[in-house]
Amino acid sequence: MGSLLSQLGLECGRKEVKEEERHLRANDREFNLSYEYADNAIKTSKYNIFTFLPLNLFEQFQRLANAYFLFLLCLQLIPEISSLSWFTTVVPLVLVLSMTMAKDGSDDIVSSTPVFFWSPDPNIPSPSQVNNRKVEADLLLLSSSEPLNLIYIETAELDGETNLKVKQALTVTGELEDCIEKLANFNGEVRCEPPNNRLDKFTGTLTLKGEMYSLDNERVLLRGCTLRNTQWCFGLVVFGGPDTKLMQNCGKTTLKRTSIDRLMNVLVLSIFGFLAVMCLILAVGNGIWEYQEGSKFAAFLPKQEGVNAPFSAFLTFWSYVIILNTVVPISLYVSVEIIRLGNSFYIDWDRKMYYPKSDTPAEARTTTLNEELGQIKYIFSDKTGTLTQNIMTFNKCSINGKSYGEVRGGKGCVDFSWNNLADPKFCFHDHSLVEVVREGNPEVQAFFRLLALCHTVMPEEKKEGELYYQAQSPDEGALVTAARNFGFVFRSRTPESITVVEMGELVTYELLAVLDFNNVRKRMSVIVRSPEGKLTLYCKGADTIIFERLNPSCSKLKEVTTEHLNEYAGDGLRTLALAYKDIDPKYMEEWKLRHHEASTAMDEREEKLDALYEEIEKGLLLLGSTAVEDKLQDGVPQTIEQLSKADIKIWVLTGDKQETAENIGYSCNMLREEMTEVFIVSANTAEEVRKELQTARRKMRPDGPEEPTVTKSRSGLFCLLKTETVADEPVDGEYAMVINGHSLAFALEKDMEMELLRTACMCQTVICCRVTPLQKAQVVELVKKYKQAITLAIGDGANDVSMIKAAHIGVGISGQEGMQAVLSSDFSFAQFRYLQRLLLVHGRWSYLRMCKFLRYFFYKNFTFTFVHFWYGFFCGFSAQTVYDEWFITLYNLVYTALPVLALSLFDQVIRSLMLYPKLYAPGQLNQYFSKRAFVYTVLHSGYSSLVLFFIPWAAMYDTVRDDGKDIVDYQSFALLAQTCLLIAVSIQLGLDTHYWTSVNQFFLWGSLCVYFAVIFTMYSNGMFLIFTSSFPFIGTARNSLNQPNVWLTMLLTSILCVLPVVAYRFLRILLWPTVNDKVRYKVRQDKVLPPAPRRVQARRTSTRRSGYAFSHAQGYGDLVTSGRFLRWTPKSRPALFSQTDSPLAQTQPQFYRTINEGGEPPLSP
Repeated sequence: MGSLLSQLGLECGRKEVKEEERHLRANDREFNLSYEYADNAIKTSKYNIFTFLPLNLFEQFQRLANAYFLFLLCLQLIPEISSLSWFTTVVPLVLVLSMTMAKDGSDDIVSSTPVFFWSPDPNIPSPSQVNNRKVEADLLLLSSSEPLNLIYIETAELDGETNLKVKQALTVTGELEDCIEKLANFNGEVRCEPPNNRLDKFTGTLTLKGEMYSLDNERVLLRGCTLRNTQWCFGLVVFGGPDTKLMQNCGKTTLKRTSIDRLMNVLVLSIFGFLAVMCLILAVGNGIWEYQEGSKFAAFLPKQEGVNAPFSAFLTFWSYVIILNTVVPISLYVSVEIIRLGNSFYIDWDRKMYYPKSDTPAEARTTTLNEELGQIKYIFSDKTGTLTQNIMTFNKCSINGKSYGEVRGGKGCVDFSWNNLADPKFCFHDHSLVEVVREGNPEVQAFFRLLALCHTVMPEEKKEGELYYQAQSPDEGALVTAARNFGFVFRSRTPESITVVEMGELVTYELLAVLDFNNVRKRMSVIVRSPEGKLTLYCKGADTIIFERLNPSCSKLKEVTTEHLNEYAGDGLRTLALAYKDIDPKYMEEWKLRHHEASTAMDEREEKLDALYEEIEKGLLLLGSTAVEDKLQDGVPQTIEQLSKADIKIWVLTGDKQETAENIGYSCNMLREEMTEVFIVSANTAEEVRKELQTARRKMRPDGPEEPTVTKSRSGLFCLLKTETVADEPVDGEYAMVINGHSLAFALEKDMEMELLRTACMCQTVICCRVTPLQKAQVVELVKKYKQAITLAIGDGANDVSMIKAAHIGVGISGQEGMQAVLSSDFSFAQFRYLQRLLLVHGRWSYLRMCKFLRYFFYKNFTFTFVHFWYGFFCGFSAQTVYDEWFITLYNLVYTALPVLALSLFDQVIRSLMLYPKLYAPGQLNQYFSKRAFVYTVLHSGYSSLVLFFIPWAAMYDTVRDDGKDIVDYQSFALLAQTCLLIAVSIQLGLDTHYWTSVNQFFLWGSLCVYFAVIFTMYSNGMFLIFTSSFPFIGTARNSLNQPNVWLTMLLTSILCVLPVVAYRFLRILLWPTVNDKVRYKVRQDKVLPPAPRRVQARRTSTRRSGYAFSHAQGYGDLVTSGRFLRWTPKSRPALFSQTDSPLAQTQPQFYRTINEGGEPPLSP
């Protein structure tokens, strides 16, 4: 029963016991079930069939307006105080709750579909994982198809890296191989750490046959990683479902609500107080009136026994609570949901956000956060797969002082058909390079020979001539593929040799040494012996490192190559320098002996090896340089530029290496050489991190205070929520900060987080690299906590889920890393560039329309209600309504419902929003709807209600018809007041509409026509004869509306209501124009917009150049030479699944115009 309740999400208050240690035994189901570990089912939905109704109703009644109408319903059941029937509240309340419930249920089904995976009993040897399959639980690796029980995995969904990583099983478990009988008899016992979110750490032991073996992270496969280049493997499930490290990093699903929703709760609470004050004033007035005048009416209106003036005032108070309830109409929330739904459809239907190559439209996965898109201040973006395509391309090169790669004469890609082993996907545009290679130019051939020999790439040849390279870094893969296409094909390797096909001839080189890459050396070298016996050292690495070790004879070539490198770096390409050196055989023998001694030394081994490497890598001869493009998604730099102009700050949070992240920053123009300084925070201790952050802050603002300016306040319902806001600190110049994950871990500690926030927010660009999924969420939470700004997180992998859930808005990109980010997001699309349109167009429109709707809705309903309030002073405070009861019923449902919905769905202030990103700023400052704007709306309603009540009252007072008959009666006054009200609010709607469509026209004029049709019908003799008690206003319409003074009164009230609004707007535009007014004026001046100028890619002239293979890791040289990395014929096992690749074609980037707003007067607040 407990298990059933657990699956249904109903734990019945059972207290969860914190797990101290995970203890499991293979193939012992009874033992494992006794611990009640989680199975491998993943539940990401918020509701289930049993919790949906109570939980959803609980959430809905957290809205004060819904709770208020439930209370109002209870009051209407009391006949002594109710002047309206109970069903007038029940029907709209049930309608609102039902519509919202249907929408919430649909959102939960779409965005949080429950996902279930194999293995109901997690702690047994898993079914075999096969090549290219994702691992669905955290496994202890037991055996694999590869030599020495190695496997190769891709961890893109965990850390965003696409390069392969190596894991290895214990030798004792590797003996199990793929023998089902041995696996079934395996009885190993595992004790390990409890479930946690540390992706880089695992501690445990395996006890087998009385022996204990140590387990670490190298023995574990985590959920989310993908098996590559490995036919099969077996593992023991250690953590399943919600206990996996990936799910531990995903964070908890929370109910996201917009800032307008939260403000609405506060305003509704204020409205309740205001309503109570109005009712109290009218109740006191009733008490006074009853005491002074009530006895005069007792003769024909006898009082009930026991009813005196105080009790009458008490009943009147509750009667007016019911009558004046229109200050918070329940139709408000229905209309809000309809508007949000409509604006969500606009996102779904937007063809400019549709990616045809993968048939992926944009999708609004929730309908409750649209207007928040127009208020974003901070964007937190993943890098790999979000800004980039995960594709490296060999773009340009410099060989012996000549640059290749420029596109000349509009020629297409080079024809490599002469090379049977060429990669058909490779594209290079400079035909002259192929010609030089085929002519046998020795420098060019040496250049590509170096690329084919100096690397740690592993080849895989599934069919004859079909080569696949498994590269530890994408840079290496691109360079080796380039050499392959230009006739130097890396074919195979052994621990002692490398086989290359050189211009059609098979050549085997003896591999004598690999001088491996590390972050200090920033270069890699190999020493090989050719078939002729010639010894050569080939080296590639960061140009600054290589140039220091060149032979003096290369000075002129170095100068020319430096110019080319500056040109490549200016184009945002990743550059490497290539050099070689011939080695004397005698020296090599002596060097190998010293190398062996150093490599087996117990003390200072690394230092001794570095000294030997430094010794042999001197006197190099320069060959040239390469330029590799880490391909960005189309339109990324332009999108970032436009978002920056909209004053949106973009932070990149990536699991990739620091140098890689920096390169992408420069490619995206987030980092620029023109910046005053780029701070690098990479310390290894807390105090050093604090010192680096403080140094950066003091450089940016030397005269700034040491302590931050923190404003403490209270917000939320009943002001229970304490908030701390850190003020923005202005700086002179443009700065950026790059911080690695190790330093970030210290900076996010409680005693240092404020220093991190201050320093980061002073910078225009922040890049956090080597961060874990949890750290991504912590950075987002830090900004949310102290900046009180709206945040957006965008990513494409499972490692971005926690960040997406933590931000106010989560955007998922359906890319190369699966769909987990999309399933956890609020909005999704296929390309990063669509974010610009989502925010600057849909976001701003949604925010502007919602604010207009709320201002107008409160205006028309406060005006409607205030007329009731003034009428109370003229009806003896008797709680009599000033309008006809049918007008009260239809005012919000029919007469004013559709026009305001048309305004909220179709209005556009400026159509070309993407051309003017500055228009986004008012939403960030919350200028269009705030407490201040609400007060102005109430004051405006107060003025309009005074005009709408007292002008008709004065016009009707002591007035007679043309035939001398008196028309001063309640029904005629009610008709005149309600007609004046409807015309005035309709004119106000017209003034608020900037973009007229046929729908707006039809709804506005149609609603007025419906009103007059209804009153002539309801006030007719026929309706009175059929329903006498329900339609008492017989003949009122035809008797009143045929009088000229009635129409003159309507005209006068309309003019007096509109005149202050028109005057204020005229003076504001004339004296204090906003950015909207300026742009609208500019658009009117430029009736025909000039064509968008052709964008010329900006080129940086820079001394900064990329270093060697920034995604590379140390240690792969040793792995290559040891032979453990090599593949031979694996233990065969038929593949259970197949995978087909469907490459995505690319679309053209979008180009955008900008306007120069320099010299304009400052914006008004």
